[in-house]
Amino acid sequence: MLNRTITPEDPARVLMVCLGNICRSPLAEGLLIHLARERDVGHLLHVDSCGTGDWHVGNPPDRRSLDVALRHGVNLPSRARQFDPGSDVDGFDLLVAMDASNRETLIASGTPEDRVVMMLDFHPELAGEDVPDPYYGGPDGFENVYEMVRAACEGLLERLL
Repeated sequence: MLNRTITPEDPARVLMVCLGNICRSPLAEGLLIHLARERDVGHLLHVDSCGTGDWHVGNPPDRRSLDVALRHGVNLPSRARQFDPGSDVDGFDLLVAMDASNRETLIASGTPEDRVVMMLDFHPELAGEDVPDPYYGGPDGFENVYEMVRAACEGLLERLL
């Protein structure tokens, strides 16, 4: 996955990517940061998130993502931004797509295919599946996404370390 040693001076740079950057990817960003800090390895990671679309640029995460994260003690630190094919490809080691459509968009934008992975490929039971977009659903969908992404982030953290 990474072909180098991760150090505090050269941390693993991970970008979580979904469509609008207000539901799934900020939740994945916050969870990976949270889990790394719990294991006292937060200094070995630089984590950010973005969306392939520009609809929500500058907005905080969706209230329902914020609510589910807060219930679990997880902070969602960033505001929505759009993927930048130049600086994001150059600035991140690993781009983690929430679904196949986002993966295809990243690759079509010039991101090397070997640096794009699917979030649920790190889940113990859901490899090959997409993280469903909870945007048009209710709070239960956000809790379901939280549980999926948490398990996948635990697997991703294990692989990175």
